[in-house]
Amino acid sequence: MPKESCLIVFAAGRKMDLLRGEASRIAKGNNVDWWSDRVEIGTRFCFADSKAKDAFALTCDNFGVSCRDG
Repeated sequence: MPKESCLIVFAAGRKMDLLRGEASRIAKGNNVDWWSDRVEIGTRFCFADSKAKDAFALTCDNFGVSCRDG
């Protein structure tokens, strides 16, 4: 999967649970796969295309959660 389809998110607890749910909803709506894994500095969310990643980045902004390309 291309690196540009991943975001590193800086969240924990309930916000992380909400973000996982939103990632699933966005991926399903775009008919693409997604996954997340822990990294040293946060959690990496990856999507099968950049359109889904961009939608997820907007969701992070709406929740007030910091994220960066990763």
